[in-house]
Amino acid sequence: MRLSSEFLCYLVGSRNNNSDPDRIPPLAQLSKELGVSISSLREQMEVARTMGFIEVRPRTGIRRVPYSFFPAVHESLSYSIALDRSQFLKFADMRNKLEAAYWYEAVQRLTPEDHEALQSLMARAWEKLRTHPVQIPHTEHRELHLTIYGRLDNVFVQGILEAYWKAYEAVGLNMYADYKYLEHVWEYHQQIVDAICRGDYQAGYEALVEHKDLLLHGPLRPDQPANDLSPNHNSHGGSL
Repeated sequence: MRLSSEFLCYLVGSRNNNSDPDRIPPLAQLSKELGVSISSLREQMEVARTMGFIEVRPRTGIRRVPYSFFPAVHESLSYSIALDRSQFLKFADMRNKLEAAYWYEAVQRLTPEDHEALQSLMARAWEKLRTHPVQIPHTEHRELHLTIYGRLDNVFVQGILEAYWKAYEAVGLNMYADYKYLEHVWEYHQQIVDAICRGDYQAGYEALVEHKDLLLHGPLRPDQPANDLSPNHNSHGGSL
């Protein structure tokens, strides 16, 4: 497959050609080596930076970074939601089906340390829900799901799941929710974690699917006007 720029071709081809394969030569040197003008090279590098292929730092210069699918998905999804906030619902639907599809592979890879981490996240979440005033355990919610799928050896699945949570925050679904709804959601989370820890993956899968169905029961939609987002608004978190 042909890449879209000389600089991307360079990144692929130069991986094993020097003692520090992650370091990118100065622009003048690279421009001469590739036969590309510096202005064009800057444009190509900016695309690579946006896609997460390189990083630019004042002291270390330009360096290649490990591949991640997240930056590209996040950038495209952010643009899509900016055009139409309801696009988040379609992405959320894909994410829900992706989690269900990879459930068994994901949970079978988890370690005893991961089980402990999941139970710790549950304890933190319940503590927040039972304080006065109530705190929404959004961080725990995000970490819980990402931990369950964290051992998958699939950079594309990981990128999509990470992008989902960034978008979840961007559309404001981490801010307000009805308490009874939250409590119900976290009861399902507890069932999921308990099933994982005792090795009953089928029961965990069933709880996962059931708790996704709560999205159909009056959630806060991401296309709802921002002025409806208030602590007194009887709304529900828009996804799980």
